[in-house]
Amino acid sequence: MLIDPVPNGPVQREPRGFVSAPDQQNQLLAVLADAGVELGEYDHRIVEWMTLSPGWEWGTVATIASWVKRAADQTTT
Repeated sequence: MLIDPVPNGPVQREPRGFVSAPDQQNQLLAVLADAGVELGEYDHRIVEWMTLSPGWEWGTVATIASWVKRAADQTTT
């Protein structure tokens, strides 16, 4: 199965695929870092909760990451 990447625009359907929990965590942290979001200890706990214990499915994590990515793009244009 193909894995849909983090969307760059409005999400019309659930992103597909399986992404392992550690990879979801890495991708979400990368999007937050690219957006210039400084994370505190509790922020890291929430990222871990969303992705690792027991974690959300890729479609949810990818959509949230897409919101962050698009919001950051809005502030730089």
